[in-house]
Formats: sequence, structure tokens, C-alpha cells
Amino acid sequence: MYFFNLSAFYFFYFAAVGVYIIFLPKVLHDIGYSPSDIGILFALAPLMRFLTPFFFLKHIELNNNIFKWSLYLSILSSALFYITIDSFILFLINNLILGICLSLVLPFIETNAIKQLGRDRYGKSRLYGSIGFMAVALILARFLDNPNTALHYYLIATILTAYFSILIIKNDTQSIHTSNENEESFSLLRYWPFWLSLFLMQVSFGGFYNFFTIYETSHGISLETTSYLWAFGVVCEIIMLYYQAPLLKKNLITVIKISIFLTSVRWLILFLFPQSLTIAFISQSIHALSFGLYHSAVIIYLYTLYSDKKLAQQFMFGFAYGLGGFVGAIIAGWAYGEYLFLYSSLIAFLAYLSLNIKYVSKESFR
Repeated sequence: MYFFNLSAFYFFYFAAVGVYIIFLPKVLHDIGYSPSDIGILFALAPLMRFLTPFFFLKHIELNNNIFKWSLYLSILSSALFYITIDSFILFLINNLILGICLSLVLPFIETNAIKQLGRDRYGKSRLYGSIGFMAVALILARFLDNPNTALHYYLIATILTAYFSILIIKNDTQSIHTSNENEESFSLLRYWPFWLSLFLMQVSFGGFYNFFTIYETSHGISLETTSYLWAFGVVCEIIMLYYQAPLLKKNLITVIKISIFLTSVRWLILFLFPQSLTIAFISQSIHALSFGLYHSAVIIYLYTLYSDKKLAQQFMFGFAYGLGGFVGAIIAGWAYGEYLFLYSSLIAFLAYLSLNIKYVSKESFR
């Protein structure tokens, strides 16, 4: 039953993410928001994801009660979208609160998932998140006839995410982290090359997440075909998540290095062959490694590296996907043009090199 509840959580959580990042910008544009307003609003989520973990360094622990309150507030914020969406300031505040809540939900669940399922079954549950994201992208596009439709989908997905989250922790009485005065304090600096690599890896994705569709269509590939490229990448990711368990039993740092190196190759071939549909599909197939395998290896490695496992996951999502995503979007906007994916390739290669600089390893692979 745990596997079902966790898989349902991933499905609805990432379905909600799909509504938020694929369709909400269009909704805001249709009701009169300017591009700069939309940019500010959508910069809040990664910014809050980055800032929130710092409040948990001392005196606060991400426990079941705080987790539940973050779920309740996320539902309230989603419901308030209907009321606040016509006011930029109110919608900004609402998104700020939602960003804080969501920065707690996924790290908490990911830590719980690794504890319960281990590296053997984690990917087989996590793949339902990819299915949820792809499903909402394909379904909602057919029914988005007015702004409220997207808000309905988002609220329902948020409620179901919270419901399955509560089921996941309902019978979980074992604490993942217990405070101890003699316990080693949490430190980012001790493993700084690893954290730098996480940050740079996500910065390299800025061009892909924000400009891949524009880049491909500007080089003669149709919008419909580009949508197939996106879907193909997600399918490859799902396949990797299902079959990745044997790879996660290897040395995790080596797995992470290979994934990063091939990500650098992925961006390089997009730069070298921008008009080749075959190369575009090959590039998208590497998404299985540069997201699917990489993400799993990173969160499992962090689980073995730190005693405060939830805080480690919070910082991973905050520092990498939050700050890295924020900076990556800015750099991609500045660098967009012929050399966009060359820059992305170089940044990913720097992420690879950083894992070879003064790395302090903790032998925790079992």
C-alpha cells in the first residue's frame, strides 16, 4: 500500500507542477499580465526553494507536524488563486507562501521514499511523477478554454497530493533524523565541490527548460515535432527510472560523473547540429541519464552523506533546482542565440570537473 500511495503522490505532485509551469503563464498572459510581471512571479518559486532551507539549519526541524501544515497551506494558497489572480501584489504574496510550502513537501517525501523503498524500488515509484507531468501536458491542452480550467486542475491535483502525503506518513512513526548534541553539524562547505557541481548542473539546464522549443522551431523543426521531442525525453526518463536499480548499486559518485559528462555532450551536439532531427532525438534520449539517473543517484548519495537527511534534501532542491534554476534562466535569457547550448555544455563540463577537485568522499555505498 505504501508503494501505491507514494506513486500516487508523485503522479499528482508533478501533475500540479505541469499545470503550474506549462499552463499558468499562458493564463496570466491571457488575463493581462505583462511578460515582466510573469517573470517576477515565476522567479519566486525557485527563490523560495533556495532560501527556505536556511531557516532549518538551527532550532527548526522538518517533522511531521510542519510537513502537514505545509500541505494545508499549499491547499489554501491554491484555493486563493481564484481570488488573488486579478491582483499582481496579492498573487505575488500568494505565490510566495506557496513557494515556501512546496519547498518542504518534496524533500520530506523523497527522504521518506528512500528510507522505505531503498534504491531498488525508488525509481519504479518516482516514474509516476513523470507520467503525471506528461499526462497533464497532453490532457489539459485540450480543455484549456478559460483561465479557471487551469486553476481547477491545479487545486484538484494539490488536494490529491496532500491526501496521499498524509497517507504516506500516517503509519510512519520512525524518525528519519533524531537530534543529538554530539552529532556532526550540517555543513555545505565540507563537501563544497559536490554542492558546486549540483548548482552548475542545474544552471546548464537553463537553456533547455526555457528555450529548447524556441531553439528547435527556429532551426526548421515544427512545433508538433518539437512536442514529440519533449514527450520522447520523458519516456526515456521513465524507462531509466524503472530499470536504474542495478546502476544505483555502483559507486554513486562515478554514476553522477558519467551522467554529468553525458549531459555536457548532450548540449554540445545540440549546438553542433541544430537542424538535425536525428541528433535532437539522440539528445533527448540522454535525458534518461541527465535527469532520471542523475537525480536518483544524487538524492541517494545525499541520504548516505548527511545525518540530517531531510535538511540535505531541502538544500539539494533549494541550492540546485532553486538557485541553479534561477541563475540558469537568467543566463539562458542573456545568452540565447547561436551559442546558447555551447555555453550550456561548458557549464555542465564545469559541473563535471568540480567533482574532481579536492573532493572529500564519505564511503557510504552499500
